[in-house]
Amino acid sequence: MSFMSKKVKVIPCSGIGKVHGLLAREMALKIAQEICIEEAETDCLAHIVTGDQEISDRIKDGKCMTIDGCPKMCAAKSVAYIGGNIAEKFRVVDALKEYRGAAPGSATALNEEGWKIVDETSEKLAARVREIYREE
Repeated sequence: MSFMSKKVKVIPCSGIGKVHGLLAREMALKIAQEICIEEAETDCLAHIVTGDQEISDRIKDGKCMTIDGCPKMCAAKSVAYIGGNIAEKFRVVDALKEYRGAAPGSATALNEEGWKIVDETSEKLAARVREIYREE
């Protein structure tokens, strides 16, 4: 059974316990649910890691953008491990270089500064999602 969708799969890390993971998840949700509704969708990394066949098939059949909170790149590594086509790998820690000294919140809640980072970075990533979506 094929689950082929042209939509770009935006896969964030789980990043439990760190604000970087929360930023990654909020960016993925903003891209898929607000900015690129027609071009993107998101799936839960836990389903990929636990071997959910339906999710794995969807990941393998399309193009992906991974959003990782830290340099460990768990989302990118997990998607690559199941054979996903990663068109873009993004690290939140790289985006934070533009916001030196920022304190975006905690592992459980973003503050105003954190939401600003999510909004601005999501717009940049959404432009890349649209490029990936248009690629043949």
